[in-house]
Amino acid sequence: MRTCRDHERHGMPATATDALLEWSSKTNGRRRAPSPVGQPYGPPLLVLHQGRRRYRSLPAWVALLLAGTGLAATVVGVVVALNAPGRVPVPSEGFSEDNQREQSAAADRGAGAAGHRGPAKSGKGGKPVHNVPPDLTYVRHLPAGNSANASTKSPVEQAREVFEAPAADSQDPPANAIDAFVRARLQAEGIEPAPLCSDAVFLRRAYLDVIGTLPTAEEARDFLKDRHPQKRRLLIERLLQRPEFADFWAMRWSDVLRVKSEFPINLWPNAVRAYHHWIRTAIREELPYDRFAWTLLTSSGSNFRTPPVNFYRAVQRKDPGTVAQAVALTFLGVRPQAWPAERWADMEVFFSRIGYKATGEWKEEIVFFDPRKPLTKTAATFPDGTPVTLAPDDDPRRVFADWLVAKQNPWFARAVANRMWAWVLGRGIVHEPDDFRPDNPPSHPELLDYLARELAAADYNLKHLLRLILNSRTYQQSSVAATQHPKAAALFASYPIRRLEAEVLIDAICQITGTAEHYSSPIPEPFTYLPHGHRAIALADASITSPFLEMFGRPSRDTGLASERDNKLTANQRLHLLNSAHIQTKIEKGPGLAGLLASSRPHGELMTQLYLTILSRYPTPAEVDAALGSPPVDIAWALINSAEFLCRH
Repeated sequence: MRTCRDHERHGMPATATDALLEWSSKTNGRRRAPSPVGQPYGPPLLVLHQGRRRYRSLPAWVALLLAGTGLAATVVGVVVALNAPGRVPVPSEGFSEDNQREQSAAADRGAGAAGHRGPAKSGKGGKPVHNVPPDLTYVRHLPAGNSANASTKSPVEQAREVFEAPAADSQDPPANAIDAFVRARLQAEGIEPAPLCSDAVFLRRAYLDVIGTLPTAEEARDFLKDRHPQKRRLLIERLLQRPEFADFWAMRWSDVLRVKSEFPINLWPNAVRAYHHWIRTAIREELPYDRFAWTLLTSSGSNFRTPPVNFYRAVQRKDPGTVAQAVALTFLGVRPQAWPAERWADMEVFFSRIGYKATGEWKEEIVFFDPRKPLTKTAATFPDGTPVTLAPDDDPRRVFADWLVAKQNPWFARAVANRMWAWVLGRGIVHEPDDFRPDNPPSHPELLDYLARELAAADYNLKHLLRLILNSRTYQQSSVAATQHPKAAALFASYPIRRLEAEVLIDAICQITGTAEHYSSPIPEPFTYLPHGHRAIALADASITSPFLEMFGRPSRDTGLASERDNKLTANQRLHLLNSAHIQTKIEKGPGLAGLLASSRPHGELMTQLYLTILSRYPTPAEVDAALGSPPVDIAWALINSAEFLCRH
C-alpha cells in the first residue's frame, strides 16, 4: 500500500495496514471501540465475534491481527464495533423487507457452530443485495446477546422507529406545482412516494442543503419543541437569510466557475480573492442570475480590479474553442461531445475577439474586446438555431450574452433550474446536471419547463427557486423509500441518501468538537496559510486545501464539471474517520465535547445532549438503554462514524 505523507504529518497511520494495526493495539489499551449503540445508518467495517474465521475479502493477515483475542472478523460496512464474545448478527445491506428476510435466511444457512453468520447474499450468483448506494450499509448496532432483535424488524421499521416516522404534530406541506408534476409521473409508473420525513430529519436536511452547516444542539431543541404549524416554512426563510448561505453557495458556484490559483487554471491568489469576493457578494445581495451571467460574459478590465473577467482566465487555454466550451458548460449545461462540429464553430465566433494584455504588476492581466482581431465569419447561428449577423465593430460576447439571458430563451433558465434542483435533491431532472443532449432527456420535462418559467417570471431570483423546491413535499419526503422500483430514485420517489461534501463534513466535525483545521497552499507563489479557525465552506481557492479535503473528494476545479466532486465513501476515508489521530484528538480533546464528556450529568441527559449535538435529534429510549455503561467518548466516536452523521438523508 502507498504511504501517505499527509497522514504522517497528522500523526495518522501511513497505510491501511498500519491503520488496522493501530486500531488493534488501541482496543487493548486506553481506547476501546465504541459500545453498541442504536444507529440506523451506522454500519460496522469489522464485526468481531467468536466462531470460525471465514475471510474472503481481506488478506490472511487480518486473522493474525486478531490472534489470541478469541475474535473473528466479517467485513460488512463502514465502522468498527467491538461486541462481547457471543453470537452477533450480521447486518442487512438493503432497505427492502423481502431482501431483509432473504438475507436473514442466507445468513442462517451459513451459520457456523459458534453462531457465525456469513455475509448476506442475494441467492442469485452470490452477489450482495444493494438497495441503497453500495458504500452505505444500513444497520442498527445491538448489544451482545440481543441478536434475536435483529430478525424481528426490518431496516425500514427500525429506521422509522428512530427518526423517519413523522412527528405526531407534523403536517404535510400543501402540495405545490412541483409535487403535482412529480406525483403524476410516479402514478404513471405505479411508484409509491415516500412518506413525509420527521421534523428532526427535515431540520438537519434543511441546514445542510441551504447553508452547509449543522444546527447546534440548542437550535435543534428549539425547532423540535416548536409547535407552530408553519415552522418548516419559517425555518427555510431564516436559513435563506443566514450569512452562511452566501459562503455555501459561493463554494458551489466556485466549483462551476473554476476558482483556483494554481495549475492548470492559474488565476493566482490576488485574482482568486477578488473573483470569489464578487461571487459571494452577488449571492448575498441576490444579484439576479441573468445579470450575474451577463456580467461574467461581457466584462473587460484587470483581473485584479474587475473580478468577473476572471471567467475568461479560468480556462485551461485561451483559444475561442476552449472558451466557447466553458461558456456552454457553465450556462447551458452542455458538454463538448453533445454538439456537432458545425455548432461549435458557430459558438467560437462569439469568443473570437477576446484580447489579453499583461501589466507591470505580478500576474495581473487585462481582458478586453479586441476589434483588431478579425471575425472568422460574420454570419453565425445561436445554439437554438437562430441566425445572427455580426457587424465589424460588434463585441460578439455581448451579442451572445444578450441572446443568452433573454426571457424568451428557455435554454438558459432550464440549465440553471436543473443545476439548482440537482444541488438540493442530489440528481438533476437532466442527469448529470451539466449534460444536456438529445439522447439524455429530462425525467420530468414539464417540471423542468415549469421551474424555468418560474425563475424567469421572478426576474431570475435564485432564492425564489430555492423556496419553491424546499417547500415542496417532494423535497420533504423521507429518505426511506416506500418501494424498490428500479425507477424510484430517478423519479424522486424519496429523498436520496448521499455523503456530505468534504468541506461540509470537516466543518461539522469541527463545530461539534470545538476545533479548527489548518488550510494552506504548498505551492510558493506565494505560500498561503490561512489563520486557524477558517471554515472550509468559506475557502475561496481550490489550491488552498488540507489532507482531509483531498481525501474526501473536494473537487480540483480544473474543468467545471459536476462530476469533479466525488462524494463516494472509500476505504481510506473510512479508516481515517475510524482510526486517525486527527479525528481521535478532535473528539477526545476538543473543547466542544470535552466538558460534556467529562460531566457528571445523568446518563439520559448526557445522551440527549450528545444526540442533539451530533445527530440533531433526540435518542430513542432503546438507544439510551443500549449506551448505558459505555464511556461517553465512545458513544460520541460511534455517532460521528455513523452514516446517519456522514450523510444527508
